[in-house]
Amino acid sequence: MDPRRARDPRLARVDPRLQRGPSALPTPSPQQQSGSLQGATQWSANGAYMASQSIVPNVLVQQVDTASENAIAGPSAPVNNAGYSAYKPRPLFCVVCASNQNRSMEGHHVLQKAGYRVISYGTGSAVRLPGPSIDKPNIYSFGTPYNSIYEELNAKDPKLYTANGLLQMLDRNRRIKLAPERWQDSKTVADVVITCEERCFDAVCDDLLSRGGDFNKPVHIINIEIKDNHEEALIAGKAMLDLAAAIEISQDIDEDIDRILQVQQERHPHSLLHAIAFY
Repeated sequence: MDPRRARDPRLARVDPRLQRGPSALPTPSPQQQSGSLQGATQWSANGAYMASQSIVPNVLVQQVDTASENAIAGPSAPVNNAGYSAYKPRPLFCVVCASNQNRSMEGHHVLQKAGYRVISYGTGSAVRLPGPSIDKPNIYSFGTPYNSIYEELNAKDPKLYTANGLLQMLDRNRRIKLAPERWQDSKTVADVVITCEERCFDAVCDDLLSRGGDFNKPVHIINIEIKDNHEEALIAGKAMLDLAAAIEISQDIDEDIDRILQVQQERHPHSLLHAIAFY
């Protein structure tokens, strides 16, 4: 016995770690005992490396082996992706006439009402509407609100502008958007541009060519030749609906455009032009 233990009361205390009884330790299960025996056998037979592997429970080893086999063999049943198709965003249509008043706004109206994504523009230098005579048109700059034009014409001669349909047209337009917009000032990138006469078709093509195609984004330009009156605009609106429906259900517009235009020409009387340009 250490002689210091009798003199120093701190050393006379019993170490509490030595007071733990055997009941505090977990009792190994038979499976664990067999595993430890197996580990001992592997230690003596194969060395320390194999003994360290035997410490892993047998259940975990089996799970790891099963996962490894599945990773190598792949899934037992092939995944059927036939019912799934790649995401296809809805196309944005742009309808263009000279003043963004009659033909393009009729197309804008019917396409929007049918649920399509649509915008509209005009390619002229100014907005020109019929006046009291052929040589006295009403001229406005692009951006002048439809409501302002409506109120001005209604104040000038409500009987005349009701008879020629201008007030009804402007009333429709102001319910769709604020004001006529000019194509050359637009920044929106459309997928399909529908022009309403050949000079507008040429203006759109020339403008896109002058932009340089920096985005390298293709756009289909389709011209539907429409006379600039309310009756022809109503008829052409139905043709635009058919064209938009055929384009939207197409999985590849570049491949299907020739067939779509051929069917369109057979169903409707308007002459068609088509070109591909780039934003």
